[in-house]
Amino acid sequence: MIPVAVVVTALLAGIVTWLQGSGIQDDLAARSRSALDTAGVRGGQVKFSGRQATLEGFPAEEAGRALGIVQGVDGVESAQASGGTGPVQSVPSPEPTATAPPSSPPPSLSSTAPSAPPTDRAGIQAELDRRLATAPITFEPDTARLTDEGEQAARDLAPLLRDAPDNLRYRVVGRVADGPGGRSAALKLSRNRALTVIRLLIREDVPSDRLLAVGSRSGSGEGDDGDRRVEITAEQR
Repeated sequence: MIPVAVVVTALLAGIVTWLQGSGIQDDLAARSRSALDTAGVRGGQVKFSGRQATLEGFPAEEAGRALGIVQGVDGVESAQASGGTGPVQSVPSPEPTATAPPSSPPPSLSSTAPSAPPTDRAGIQAELDRRLATAPITFEPDTARLTDEGEQAARDLAPLLRDAPDNLRYRVVGRVADGPGGRSAALKLSRNRALTVIRLLIREDVPSDRLLAVGSRSGSGEGDDGDRRVEITAEQR
Protein backbone atom coordinates (compact mmCIF):
# COMPACT_ATOMS: atom_id res chain seq x y z
CA MET A 1 0.00 0.00 0.00
CA ILE A 2 2.83 2.46 0.77
CA PRO A 3 4.32 2.39 -2.78
CA VAL A 4 0.85 2.94 -4.27
CA ALA A 5 0.26 5.98 -2.00
CA VAL A 6 3.62 7.44 -2.99
CA VAL A 7 2.83 7.03 -6.70
CA VAL A 8 -0.62 8.60 -6.32
CA THR A 9 0.82 11.55 -4.38
CA ALA A 10 3.47 12.13 -7.04
CA LEU A 11 0.87 12.00 -9.82
CA LEU A 12 -1.37 14.50 -8.04
CA ALA A 13 1.57 16.86 -7.46
CA GLY A 14 2.51 16.63 -11.13
CA ILE A 15 -1.04 17.42 -12.22
CA VAL A 16 -1.20 20.46 -9.92
CA THR A 17 2.16 21.73 -11.22
CA TRP A 18 1.02 21.28 -14.82
CA LEU A 19 -2.25 23.12 -14.19
CA GLN A 20 -0.44 26.00 -12.49
CA GLY A 21 2.03 26.32 -15.37
CA SER A 22 -0.78 26.21 -17.91
CA GLY A 23 -2.63 28.91 -15.98
CA ILE A 24 0.43 31.21 -15.97
CA GLN A 25 0.91 30.73 -19.71
CA ASP A 26 -2.77 31.46 -20.42
CA ASP A 27 -2.61 34.61 -18.25
CA LEU A 28 0.56 35.88 -19.97
CA ALA A 29 -0.92 35.17 -23.39
CA ALA A 30 -4.14 37.03 -22.51
CA ARG A 31 -2.30 40.07 -21.12
CA SER A 32 0.07 40.13 -24.11
CA ARG A 33 -2.87 40.09 -26.52
CA SER A 34 -4.54 42.88 -24.57
CA ALA A 35 -1.37 45.02 -24.69
CA LEU A 36 -1.07 44.46 -28.44
CA ASP A 37 -4.73 45.35 -29.04
CA THR A 38 -4.37 48.51 -26.94
CA ALA A 39 -1.35 49.55 -29.04
CA GLY A 40 -3.30 48.90 -32.25
CA VAL A 41 -1.29 45.83 -33.33
CA ARG A 42 -3.73 43.36 -34.89
CA GLY A 43 -3.33 39.84 -36.18
CA GLY A 44 -0.71 37.27 -35.26
CA GLN A 45 -0.51 34.95 -32.28
CA VAL A 46 1.48 34.96 -29.03
CA LYS A 47 2.34 31.52 -27.62
CA PHE A 48 4.14 30.78 -24.36
CA SER A 49 6.46 28.07 -23.14
CA GLY A 50 6.74 28.88 -19.48
CA ARG A 51 7.41 32.63 -19.46
CA GLN A 52 9.06 32.71 -22.89
CA ALA A 53 6.91 34.13 -25.70
CA THR A 54 6.96 33.25 -29.39
CA LEU A 55 5.21 35.60 -31.85
CA GLU A 56 3.80 34.16 -35.07
CA GLY A 57 1.96 35.55 -38.06
CA PHE A 58 2.52 39.29 -37.47
CA PRO A 59 2.93 41.52 -40.55
CA ALA A 60 6.57 42.37 -41.27
CA GLU A 61 6.02 46.07 -40.63
CA GLU A 62 4.53 45.36 -37.16
CA ALA A 63 6.83 42.54 -35.97
CA GLY A 64 9.39 44.81 -34.29
CA ARG A 65 6.70 46.78 -32.41
CA ALA A 66 4.92 43.59 -31.37
CA LEU A 67 8.15 42.20 -29.88
CA GLY A 68 8.77 45.35 -27.85
CA ILE A 69 5.19 45.39 -26.52
CA VAL A 70 5.16 41.71 -25.47
CA GLN A 71 8.61 42.03 -23.86
CA GLY A 72 7.20 44.85 -21.73
CA VAL A 73 4.36 42.73 -20.28
CA ASP A 74 4.96 42.04 -16.58
CA GLY A 75 6.07 38.44 -16.05
CA VAL A 76 7.42 37.83 -19.58
CA GLU A 77 11.06 36.75 -19.42
CA SER A 78 11.83 36.89 -23.14
CA ALA A 79 10.14 37.11 -26.53
CA GLN A 80 11.12 36.18 -30.05
CA ALA A 81 9.46 36.25 -33.44
CA SER A 82 9.03 32.92 -35.17
CA GLY A 83 12.09 32.52 -37.38
CA GLY A 84 14.25 35.11 -35.58
CA THR A 85 14.69 37.23 -32.47
CA GLY A 86 15.48 40.65 -33.91
CA PRO A 87 12.90 43.27 -34.82
CA VAL A 88 12.22 43.84 -38.47
CA GLN A 89 14.13 46.88 -39.71
CA SER A 90 12.60 49.58 -41.89
CA VAL A 91 12.74 48.89 -45.62
CA PRO A 92 15.33 51.11 -47.37
CA SER A 93 13.96 53.86 -49.59
CA PRO A 94 13.71 52.87 -53.26
CA GLU A 95 16.34 54.10 -55.71
CA PRO A 96 15.47 57.49 -57.23
CA THR A 97 13.74 57.41 -60.57
CA ALA A 98 15.45 58.52 -63.74
CA THR A 99 15.87 62.25 -64.40
CA ALA A 100 12.94 63.78 -66.23
CA PRO A 101 13.52 64.53 -69.92
CA PRO A 102 14.72 68.06 -70.79
CA SER A 103 11.27 69.04 -72.04
CA SER A 104 9.79 68.58 -68.55
CA PRO A 105 9.27 71.81 -66.61
CA PRO A 106 11.68 72.42 -63.70
CA PRO A 107 10.33 71.53 -60.25
CA SER A 108 8.83 74.35 -58.25
CA LEU A 109 10.56 75.63 -55.14
CA SER A 110 7.77 74.20 -52.97
CA SER A 111 8.56 70.65 -54.13
CA THR A 112 12.05 70.85 -52.62
CA ALA A 113 10.91 72.10 -49.21
CA PRO A 114 11.26 69.59 -46.33
CA SER A 115 8.11 67.69 -45.48
CA ALA A 116 6.28 68.47 -42.26
CA PRO A 117 7.11 66.17 -39.31
CA PRO A 118 4.56 63.40 -38.66
CA THR A 119 1.92 63.96 -35.98
CA ASP A 120 0.07 60.62 -35.86
CA ARG A 121 1.29 57.52 -33.99
CA ALA A 122 1.92 55.44 -37.12
CA GLY A 123 3.89 58.24 -38.82
CA ILE A 124 6.01 58.92 -35.74
CA GLN A 125 6.73 55.18 -35.30
CA ALA A 126 7.80 54.89 -38.93
CA GLU A 127 10.14 57.86 -38.50
CA LEU A 128 11.55 56.39 -35.26
CA ASP A 129 12.19 53.04 -36.94
CA ARG A 130 13.86 54.76 -39.91
CA ARG A 131 16.18 56.85 -37.75
CA LEU A 132 17.09 54.00 -35.38
CA ALA A 133 17.88 51.73 -38.32
CA THR A 134 20.24 54.40 -39.71
CA ALA A 135 21.73 55.55 -36.38
CA PRO A 136 21.02 53.08 -33.53
CA ILE A 137 21.35 54.09 -29.88
CA THR A 138 24.26 51.89 -28.76
CA PHE A 139 26.25 51.25 -25.56
CA GLU A 140 29.71 50.22 -24.48
CA PRO A 141 29.91 46.40 -23.98
CA ASP A 142 28.44 45.14 -20.66
CA THR A 143 27.70 48.68 -19.42
CA ALA A 144 24.91 51.26 -19.45
CA ARG A 145 27.28 53.90 -20.88
CA LEU A 146 26.27 55.26 -24.27
CA THR A 147 28.79 55.26 -27.08
CA ASP A 148 29.47 58.69 -28.58
CA GLU A 149 27.41 57.70 -31.61
CA GLY A 150 24.62 56.33 -29.42
CA GLU A 151 24.42 59.55 -27.39
CA GLN A 152 24.20 61.67 -30.53
CA ALA A 153 21.51 59.37 -31.99
CA ALA A 154 19.40 59.78 -28.82
CA ARG A 155 19.81 63.59 -28.88
CA ASP A 156 18.75 63.69 -32.52
CA LEU A 157 15.51 61.87 -31.64
CA ALA A 158 14.56 64.26 -28.84
CA PRO A 159 12.87 66.96 -31.00
CA LEU A 160 10.69 64.36 -32.72
CA LEU A 161 9.50 62.97 -29.37
CA ARG A 162 9.20 66.37 -27.68
CA ASP A 163 7.10 67.98 -30.42
CA ALA A 164 4.73 65.03 -30.97
CA PRO A 165 1.08 65.26 -29.76
CA ASP A 166 0.54 64.96 -25.99
CA ASN A 167 -1.61 61.84 -26.39
CA LEU A 168 1.48 59.75 -27.23
CA ARG A 169 3.98 58.15 -24.88
CA TYR A 170 7.14 56.18 -25.63
CA ARG A 171 8.21 52.73 -24.45
CA VAL A 172 12.03 52.65 -24.31
CA VAL A 173 13.17 49.01 -24.42
CA GLY A 174 16.77 48.22 -23.43
CA ARG A 175 18.30 45.29 -25.31
CA VAL A 176 21.08 43.17 -23.84
CA ALA A 177 22.43 39.64 -24.22
CA ASP A 178 23.12 37.36 -21.26
CA GLY A 179 26.56 38.00 -19.79
CA PRO A 180 28.64 36.61 -16.91
CA GLY A 181 25.98 37.54 -14.34
CA GLY A 182 23.24 35.44 -15.94
CA ARG A 183 19.63 36.29 -16.69
CA SER A 184 18.87 38.56 -13.72
CA ALA A 185 22.00 40.66 -14.31
CA ALA A 186 21.14 40.94 -18.02
CA LEU A 187 17.62 42.17 -17.27
CA LYS A 188 18.97 44.72 -14.77
CA LEU A 189 21.52 46.01 -17.28
CA SER A 190 18.90 46.24 -20.04
CA ARG A 191 16.62 48.34 -17.83
CA ASN A 192 19.54 50.58 -16.80
CA ARG A 193 20.28 51.15 -20.48
CA ALA A 194 16.68 52.21 -21.07
CA LEU A 195 16.88 54.54 -18.04
CA THR A 196 20.12 56.09 -19.36
CA VAL A 197 18.36 57.03 -22.60
CA ILE A 198 15.31 58.35 -20.73
CA ARG A 199 17.48 60.60 -18.54
CA LEU A 200 19.16 62.02 -21.64
CA LEU A 201 15.78 62.64 -23.35
CA ILE A 202 14.47 64.40 -20.23
CA ARG A 203 17.51 66.70 -20.31
CA GLU A 204 16.52 67.46 -23.89
CA ASP A 205 13.04 68.58 -22.62
CA VAL A 206 11.05 65.46 -23.49
CA PRO A 207 8.36 65.24 -20.72
CA SER A 208 9.22 62.50 -18.22
CA ASP A 209 5.58 61.32 -17.94
CA ARG A 210 5.70 60.29 -21.59
CA LEU A 211 8.67 57.93 -21.18
CA LEU A 212 8.57 54.32 -19.89
CA ALA A 213 11.70 52.18 -19.34
CA VAL A 214 11.55 48.42 -20.09
CA GLY A 215 14.34 45.83 -19.82
CA SER A 216 14.70 42.88 -22.19
CA ARG A 217 17.16 40.06 -22.93
CA SER A 218 18.11 39.31 -26.55
CA GLY A 219 20.29 36.20 -26.43
CA SER A 220 23.54 34.90 -24.96
CA GLY A 221 26.82 36.76 -25.06
CA GLU A 222 27.05 40.40 -26.18
CA GLY A 223 28.35 40.51 -29.72
CA ASP A 224 27.72 43.32 -32.18
CA ASP A 225 25.76 46.53 -31.57
CA GLY A 226 22.49 44.63 -32.12
CA ASP A 227 22.88 43.30 -28.56
CA ARG A 228 23.67 46.74 -27.12
CA ARG A 229 20.90 49.12 -28.11
CA VAL A 230 17.46 50.43 -27.25
CA GLU A 231 14.21 50.34 -29.21
CA ILE A 232 11.50 53.01 -28.90
CA THR A 233 7.80 52.31 -29.45
CA ALA A 234 5.15 55.04 -29.72
CA GLU A 235 1.88 54.27 -27.89
CA GLN A 236 -1.45 56.00 -27.40
CA ARG A 237 -1.98 57.22 -23.83
